[in-house]
Amino acid sequence: MATQYGSIPFVDLKRQYVAICDEVHQAIQGVLDQCAFASGPAVAAFEAEFARYCGVRHCVGVNSGTSALHLALIACDVGPGDEVITVPMTFVATAWAISYVGAQPVFVDIEPDTCTIDVSQVERAITSRTRAILPVHLYGQMAHLDPLLEICERHRLALIEDAAQAHGATYYGRRAGAVGRVGCFSFYPGKNLGAYGEGGAIATNDDAIAARVRALRDHGQSGRYRHEELGFNYRMDGMRGAVLSVKLRHLECWNARRHQVAMRYRGLLGDTPLILPDEVEGRRHVWHLYVVRHEERDRLQLALAAAGVATGLHYPIPVHLQPAYAHLGYRVGEFPVAEQVAQQCLSLPIYPELIEEEQEYIVQILKQATGVS
Repeated sequence: MATQYGSIPFVDLKRQYVAICDEVHQAIQGVLDQCAFASGPAVAAFEAEFARYCGVRHCVGVNSGTSALHLALIACDVGPGDEVITVPMTFVATAWAISYVGAQPVFVDIEPDTCTIDVSQVERAITSRTRAILPVHLYGQMAHLDPLLEICERHRLALIEDAAQAHGATYYGRRAGAVGRVGCFSFYPGKNLGAYGEGGAIATNDDAIAARVRALRDHGQSGRYRHEELGFNYRMDGMRGAVLSVKLRHLECWNARRHQVAMRYRGLLGDTPLILPDEVEGRRHVWHLYVVRHEERDRLQLALAAAGVATGLHYPIPVHLQPAYAHLGYRVGEFPVAEQVAQQCLSLPIYPELIEEEQEYIVQILKQATGVS
């Protein structure tokens, strides 16, 4: 059903493209003129720009966020038989990467307010096989990292940030990706900083890790046709690097607009029975997703769909209950907060170009569906 504004999509990349199309075309033309399609100058330029933005010495571009996580774990010497502590409330790629290196994901529950890792549960999950802690900066807000850093130092573990949804988020002034040993980003098109196609990167201050990831993404080459270890074809292509450089120039403005949209939702939905997300003191939320919670989530989603409003579910099945991880032996009820969030979560449209009238219409439908006049 179309609204008076037309159907309201969950993400509207067309509006974003129209605003920056001239810059994008010029950047792509530069890649075409150079015929530098696989890696090349455009990727190198973006890597330098994103490293400066994050406040780290190195950024290494790859072909997806999943690949970034995979290579980060290898570079931190996580391998077969090891364990990595993470959360079940995330996109499954967080766990995939752990499995790719032959390690086992060990889950701990999340905090109900932030939906990020519950630090109080981490230390008792550590065993002699634990090699890393992999917190997820979910929905655009960073996890509580200082106590995790202390735990990692005490147990000699690597802290690897899954920052796939947190481009530009900060934790007491430090940007996502710059706090742990390695930060991993996704540039999937719908992200706050999204490529035209897949893309990812690792950020780090560790020279050795950066050098190893650069080799691993390019077939494990330390020099032309010299392969030091098993490598991968995980390179970022020139077109994506060029587009990401254009978009990076707009990221701070876009994040500020997302914040405005989020605060408007909070004001408009404050008198509803919805559980609303919030921004924790000391952490800058970049609102990749605006996720509300309600016991009758499915009914609300159907009401919005009937009114022409697209929504999302992030994520309806926690990773520990996914069929692919049944072999780990986790059962319903082991991570009650993550399971409750999975049953109640509903992601509303949020992007810089969402206009106030559209947002007010979305809120009107939600109020009607929740019995608020």
